[in-house]
Amino acid sequence: MAPRIALSRVAPLLHARTTRFAAQRVALAFLRGYATAESEHSMTVREALNAAMEEEMIRDEKVFILGEEVARYNGAYKVTKGLMDKFTEKRVVDTPITEMGFAGLAVGAALQGLRPICEFMTFNFAMQAIDQIVNSAGKTHYMSGGNVTCPIVFRGPNGAAAGVAAQHSQDYAAWYGSIPGLKVVSPWSAEDCKGLLKSAIRDPNPVVFLENEMLYGVTFPMTPEAMSENFVIPIGKCKVEREGNDVTIVAHSKMVTHSLEAADALAKEGIKAEVINLRSIRPLDIETIIKSVKKTNRLLIVEGGFPAFGVGSEICAQIVESEAFDYLDAPVERITGADVPTPYATNLEALSFPDTPLIVKVAKRALYRTN
Repeated sequence: MAPRIALSRVAPLLHARTTRFAAQRVALAFLRGYATAESEHSMTVREALNAAMEEEMIRDEKVFILGEEVARYNGAYKVTKGLMDKFTEKRVVDTPITEMGFAGLAVGAALQGLRPICEFMTFNFAMQAIDQIVNSAGKTHYMSGGNVTCPIVFRGPNGAAAGVAAQHSQDYAAWYGSIPGLKVVSPWSAEDCKGLLKSAIRDPNPVVFLENEMLYGVTFPMTPEAMSENFVIPIGKCKVEREGNDVTIVAHSKMVTHSLEAADALAKEGIKAEVINLRSIRPLDIETIIKSVKKTNRLLIVEGGFPAFGVGSEICAQIVESEAFDYLDAPVERITGADVPTPYATNLEALSFPDTPLIVKVAKRALYRTN
């Protein structure tokens, strides 16, 4: 394991049904403030999330958004930019600063058949609403004998940003990933964000959608398929971002960027790393990881969360319990955030999360190369 030890590393009323809904779809294409002609085959993560919500709100009148500053302010991170102007305050709803209150309101709306998108300004604040997420949303379907569904998306930035210190930097993937009844998604690219958010909105189950603040302004290429309003990515399937034969690197969210950079650096030394973007935390696509490990015989898992009881720990356990264990030629390595509350000081914060050189170092160690 390679953690950075110490400091080394009431539901809103819907619109009266509008007439000529198809005509509205055409009109909105011209009103969109994002995805200009110059970038029709690329998008920032922010634009992709915005596009996904707009397309699903056009597709289904039951979809609405609520949260702090999502409407008139266009969202704290401008992810909901322009949506209030397009769908009015009946479907893009500013709430008071009470996460437990508006999360409960959203869950109640979902239990009555609407499809809320509940935005948290950060998932650190969602701790105020964790009873609504885990007990009310996550367990009602089971406790009702399968008779009551809760089609809701809880979304917002998760994990560390920059300079926001211990109380605003936590990664909740493992927290929510341990709860039966929830689906948990942690996208990386703009394509991930658009396709997975659309799937999450359509899903009959509660979905915790963990974004990353540092990725909002990052531009990614988009395939023609991804630009389509019909584009969705199934929840529960990871993606092999780069193929290789020497070592498997599994990551999610921002750590995919560092893992791909590490793979580039390793390639210069003749090491072919396979990089897997998890995309989905729960359900976990362990089959794809097993297949890769049986090919490369080595496994690194990279995450920004704490080392204890994390996503990497779960993947490691499942690999050890599977047939892939017999294919391992080196111990599974976990590369995680430091086992300390995130420091505010810039120099200490930089030492508290995995970076590209650390991934390269651990990959070479797994291959018994000198560091």
